[in-house]
Amino acid sequence: MTYFSRLSAQVAEVGALCVGIDPHPGVLDAWGVGQNLAGVEKVALGTVDALGDKVAAFKPQSAFFEQWGSGGIAVLEKCVYAARQSGALVILDVKRGDIGSTMDAYARAYLGDGPMGVDAITVSPYLGFDALKPALDLAEANHRGVYVLARTSNPEGTDIQMGRTASGTVIAQTVVDQAHRRNQLSGANAVGLVVGGTHDSIGVDLSDFQACVLVPGIGAQGGTISALDTLFAGTDALILPSVSREILYAGSSAVRLREAVDHMLGG
Repeated sequence: MTYFSRLSAQVAEVGALCVGIDPHPGVLDAWGVGQNLAGVEKVALGTVDALGDKVAAFKPQSAFFEQWGSGGIAVLEKCVYAARQSGALVILDVKRGDIGSTMDAYARAYLGDGPMGVDAITVSPYLGFDALKPALDLAEANHRGVYVLARTSNPEGTDIQMGRTASGTVIAQTVVDQAHRRNQLSGANAVGLVVGGTHDSIGVDLSDFQACVLVPGIGAQGGTISALDTLFAGTDALILPSVSREILYAGSSAVRLREAVDHMLGG
């Protein structure tokens, strides 16, 4: 099955929600664990254990593991393994973007069958959409996915993403259009988009886009699940909201974590 098919099936079964695993200091405090690698591991694995059968996907943020060095990478590998074993899909938030052999190496690290192999990754197109080709090729070949940053949830991104090309097209729209063309060529819908849920208007036309749109910024950043129908009206894309702190601040209790997910899903 393609990544998009697996994700669609998972969403149909448990609902459209991706839980971010971001073990930053505030989350560690909420869980009552130390500001150390052991605390990071408790948050990461505890979240997967509590919610693996209840959410469509997990999105570990690589930076919160990388900052601990090799030990942090080892914990991230454990988290990825546990999440995939749980049945949920894993979207690794790494936002990689480079050219040539470097992009190829990133793709092999995350979209291959090694210890860091995941179902999908986030990538940045701002070295040129065509520079992503090694990741797109490998994702399609291995039935994995990529999420290309188009209109991110942070306000600082607006100056670049909503700027215009020499031909007058909004830059974020060129990302959307190129992702759509790639999916049309492959037929796999492996190329998703990242479009933040924090804007009054997403500022791009998604009416032709039919793959997955990952929507960060829900919860602590101000975006809401209830606004998504309006924000993404007019598209047949699979809309996958991503929530981190709003869930993780429930603490180490599996019951409370599951209640937080129910609340986000409207249950």
